[in-house]
Amino acid sequence: QVQLVESGGGLVQPGGSLRLSCAASGSILSIYAMGWYRQAPGKQRELVATITSSGSTKAADSVKGRFTISRDIAKNTVYLQMNSLKPEDTAVYYCMAQPTLVTRASWGQGTQVTVSS
Repeated sequence: QVQLVESGGGLVQPGGSLRLSCAASGSILSIYAMGWYRQAPGKQRELVATITSSGSTKAADSVKGRFTISRDIAKNTVYLQMNSLKPEDTAVYYCMAQPTLVTRASWGQGTQVTVSS
């Protein structure tokens, strides 16, 4: 099972930026899909962005044009660059890795992002 460790969360003012990192315990080259999800207090966990083994990316409508998912295969790390942050982006952000289409996903422990003035 892939172990995932997130970092980079924190407190930022509206309009600011943060970059989250997700370090995997092994090679991410052949992992079917990796992604970022978030969960705000009292709400369900929701998809933020994903990246497949081919490098194809997808983002939720609420973050399109503001958030970008990317990966560094040499570092076994997936990133989430978050720009123009809004208070409604406040949540715990989780990294996910699904090794194959039929394999159960692994999750990181989460990192808190708070957008507030």
